[in-house]
Amino acid sequence: MSTNTDVLNRYLFDNTHARGELVQLDKSFKEIITNHDYPAAVTDLLGQLMAATCLLTATLKFEGEISVQIQGNGPVKYAVINGDNLQQMRGIASIEGEIKGTSLQDLMGKANMVITIIPKQGERYQGVVAVEGETLAECLEHYFATSEQLATKIWLFADTTTIQAAGCLLQVVPDSEDKEQQMSDFEHISQLTATIKPDELFNLDANEVLYRLYNQEQVRLFEPQVVSFVCGCSEDKCLAAIANMGKEAIIEHLNEHQQINITCDFCKTNYHFDQEKLNPLLNPN
Repeated sequence: MSTNTDVLNRYLFDNTHARGELVQLDKSFKEIITNHDYPAAVTDLLGQLMAATCLLTATLKFEGEISVQIQGNGPVKYAVINGDNLQQMRGIASIEGEIKGTSLQDLMGKANMVITIIPKQGERYQGVVAVEGETLAECLEHYFATSEQLATKIWLFADTTTIQAAGCLLQVVPDSEDKEQQMSDFEHISQLTATIKPDELFNLDANEVLYRLYNQEQVRLFEPQVVSFVCGCSEDKCLAAIANMGKEAIIEHLNEHQQINITCDFCKTNYHFDQEKLNPLLNPN
């Protein structure tokens, strides 16, 4: 087991027109699925989706939030990972039918991938692509091809036994007039990256992974960024939600049940509010 997990590394090739990202997830992924009794296929999907969201977030030069959601008409109605530029992630899947297969189509049926970007400064952006590829990585490559017009390759992996996930992203760097050379470099680096094995990503630290892949190349590795699970739920947020019920509805619920209970969908934390805790809402100064 690598001690250098739950990190995202960005790297650049000094002599070729390509850049890359590598994310390795352990504790943060475990915390996303703990308290949820997901079937293995759904755990695998969420692991890949989490790795993908980390990689996507790192391609964006912004402060704000991102949501990557797949929604369809299969037994899994949706799977979503929410994150931000600090690589603070949370996620959930909603299952409404029997899981009979393991492919993306088996799980999601006819589906779309919705990527929502909410910067602190500037306009909200939402991109929607049909889930047509056999893998999540193919769907994301299609998204980049259509929305960014930037050659991109993505590799995503999850292990449902050890509960680990990992991913790599490569993009062409369009920093010259020689488009042919750019694509030649990109294809060369892609072929090297495609030799990666999941076990290497799960058990080796980033430096060793990159050396195995690119030992003939000049790779510049930037400062790693820690990935963490941050749910964001709180008693105050629950009180704000209860306040939206309106005073009459709150009193009616208290009369019938003596308290209001809220369970966070993401982390399954239970919050309990009795008459005393709700008095500030019912009798504001």
